[in-house]
This record gives sequence, structure tokens and C-alpha cells, in this order.
Amino acid sequence: MSKTSLPSQSADFPAWYGEVVRQAGLAENSPVRGAMVIKPYGYAIWEAIQRELDDRIKATGHENFYLPLLVPASVLARESELVEGFAPEVAVVTQAGGKELEEPLAVRPTSEALIWSTYARWIQSYRDLPLLYNQWANAVRWELRPRLFLRTSEFLWQEGHTAHETEEEALAETLTILHDVYADTIESVLAIPVLRGRKSAGERFPGAVDTYTLEAMMRDGKALQAATSHYLGQGFPRTYGVRYTGRDGSERHPYATSWGATTRLVGGVVMTHGDDRGLRLPPRVAPQQVVIVPIFGEEDRPAVLEAAAAVADELRAAGVRVRLDDRPDHRPGFKFNEWELKGVPVRVELGARDLASGVATVARRDTGEKREVPLPRVAGAIDGLLMHVQTSLFDAASDERERRTLRDPSGYDEMIEYLREARGFVMAPWCGGSECEGRVKADSTATIRCVPLNDGSPPGRCAVCGQSAVSEAVWAQAY
Repeated sequence: MSKTSLPSQSADFPAWYGEVVRQAGLAENSPVRGAMVIKPYGYAIWEAIQRELDDRIKATGHENFYLPLLVPASVLARESELVEGFAPEVAVVTQAGGKELEEPLAVRPTSEALIWSTYARWIQSYRDLPLLYNQWANAVRWELRPRLFLRTSEFLWQEGHTAHETEEEALAETLTILHDVYADTIESVLAIPVLRGRKSAGERFPGAVDTYTLEAMMRDGKALQAATSHYLGQGFPRTYGVRYTGRDGSERHPYATSWGATTRLVGGVVMTHGDDRGLRLPPRVAPQQVVIVPIFGEEDRPAVLEAAAAVADELRAAGVRVRLDDRPDHRPGFKFNEWELKGVPVRVELGARDLASGVATVARRDTGEKREVPLPRVAGAIDGLLMHVQTSLFDAASDERERRTLRDPSGYDEMIEYLREARGFVMAPWCGGSECEGRVKADSTATIRCVPLNDGSPPGRCAVCGQSAVSEAVWAQAY
């Protein structure tokens, strides 16, 4: 396969995704099964996501810290639900320094166990609360069916772990993170529309009282869990003996939350916005928002390069991330294809004829639209254009999600056929029973992605069993 030849999304979406990730220089497989090498272009996208999340996390009063990668097996074993939920995925170190370890060390699949065994030393009084901490780290979960960015044996993430005096404070924390940190970043920066909801009992995080989730739809109709925020109640503090003296002098257990988002979001950007030519990156997350491609012969080279450099300097001064592609050993057509594949939102073409006319040609990656802009107005035009591309990608993804959402199916057979073919979301009344949830999964492999928050619609009858429904639910096949 040539460098710019991609499978079509409609013919083979998984192959398209794998080739885009590889050819656009985002990541590649490592020698370790299921692990990935994140290449500079892919890591730059992750860094942009990381910055946006980190700014919002700190703006809500949290501080970053770091705990070790290795967790004593005895510490992990104390939380039975956590162990049961992660047992098939946990990697364990049994030898180090040429010797058998006295106690095996688990490589963290998540950090609740180590965090709460540590918080037991930090929390003595109500004056020590709340603890509002987050860490940027890696985690290891031994995936059976790995896929770059989406499910890998090692991934990068942030995980927040907080402790509170009251249940009300902990619940407010859980929803603040969901809405003000995750949803705001994913929608306003990544241009990915998300459903806000609560997980069913069968899908919630091990040890959680409630798991809140953001669910996005990819262009093949499958769902992607974009981020989760968990209300943990007092289970972890009780298990790890975390007690404090309350305001009335009595001994109490704090209330806990945890929440996380991972490098999976990079894959989400690819699968939400990409097309048959490659990536289409939202400007706010693009490593380069604009690429300038000078077009010249030998006699025109100095003048064209000087003009292109001046445009680049003006854009940088305006705060635009810009790349001047003046590589002499590649033709303009090659550069156009390469930057389209990499999804740079805007391309500026500048040649001798453009200079003579005092214009530059500006092309949008999302629509392919081209127009000529007077050179003195390029910087101003691009500022508005980047904002428009950002909004247009979000609107297009929202329209696609709406088009692929089946609401209130006419019957169970229609619902199952839609889910089997992974056409998109099914929103339908649900009785709340695990039997109905399990039946749909057995018949279609789809799961309940969430019970939407603030759903004011009348419940009606369960789409599975016909009994009175307690809520709407959203089903889909998922990554």
C-alpha cells in the first residue's frame, strides 16, 4: 500500500483506522504485545488534550501528585471488588534484582488501592478534608484484543482521587468533573459531542456506587466511552481503614471519588472526524493549525520563500500554530496529500502568480473549500476560519450522531437488528432489570452505554420485556 492509499471507511473501517494511525505518524505497535509507541505527531495531540484537561482540573481546585507504578499484591487484594473486576488484566512482577520477590507487585491497572492505603496516613481530622488530587501516569491492563490508542496493554491517562466530608460534596465533585472538566474539553476542544449519563449496575466501575460516563459515537456507528467519573461512597475508605475525627468528635469515614481520561481520546478524534483521505483535526487540538506550502521554480524561490516566511511570522505572532513546509525535495502535490492525511485544518498555498496578484490561496481540510485572500488579510481571515472549522466539525459530528440514533424502536426485533449491524445508538425505555440488559447483550453483543442524565421523557414500556420502564437507556456496540 502506498503512503497515501487508504481503505475506505465504508468498506473496512477498522483497516481504515489502523492505516490512518500508522500513515499519519500517530503511533505504531511496540515489541511488547498490545503496547504502542506514540510517535511525535500523536504525542503532540495527546499533549494538547493533556494541557486542556490539566488547566480545567487545576481550575476546579485540584493539585497534581504522583504515586508509584507498583502496588503490593496484599494492598490490592484487600479490595475484593477491584480485584474481581481487574483480575484478568493485572500484570504481576514476581522477580527483581535477580531474586524472587517476597511479595508479588501488581503493575497498577488503576490506583484506588494504593491511593486509599496512602490516604489512611494523610487523613486524621475533618480539617484534612477535602483531598483534591490528580495524577498523570501510565497504567497497564493486559488487553486481549488491543487496538492502537483505543485499547492497549499500557496507556497514558490522568486519574483523580478525592476524599470528602459528606456524600453531597463527593457527588458534586463527581458531576463537576464530568461536566466542567471532561465534557467541556471533549466538546469544545476535541469537537466530539458526548452523551452524559450514568452506567447501569452491570457496567459500572468495580467498587463504585455510581459511575457517570460520557459516550461518543464514532463514524462507524460504534460507541466510545470518552471519560468516566465515579462516586465511590465509603467503600474504599472502609476497606483501607481511612478514618477521621469529625466536627462533633465522632469517628467517621470520608466519601470518595475517582475519575479518569486516557489516550483513548486520541483515537476518538481520529474516528469521529476522519474521512477517506485521513485525519481532520479540530484546530484547538491540531499540532499545526496551518501549513504554508510555497510553490516556486528556481527563479521565483527567494521571493516566494520570503513572502511565505512573512505570512508564517504574522500567524505565529497572532498565536497560530503554523508550519512552513519549505522542503526542497518534495513537490507541492506530495505536500498537499501529506498534510491532508495528517489533518491540518488550513493550508495556505503561495506561488509566484499569487505574489504577482497580491493574494494567497487558503484551503480548508474539513470541506476542501478554497478561496483567494489578499496577503495583508491572511492572518485575520485565518483566525475566523479556524473558529469556523472547529464549530463545523462539532456540528457535523452532532448531525452524524443524530442521524445514527434510533429512538423508540417499533419493536424488539428492530432494536436488535439495528444493534447487531452497529448502525449507531438505540435510545429506548428500560425497566432497569439486569435480565433485559443481559438479553440484549446476548442477542446483539451491544451494551447499555448509559442512562442519560436529566432525562425528562416519559418512560413508557421497556423495549425488551414490555413491563413499565423506569428510565430511558442508550444501547450500542462499543470499542
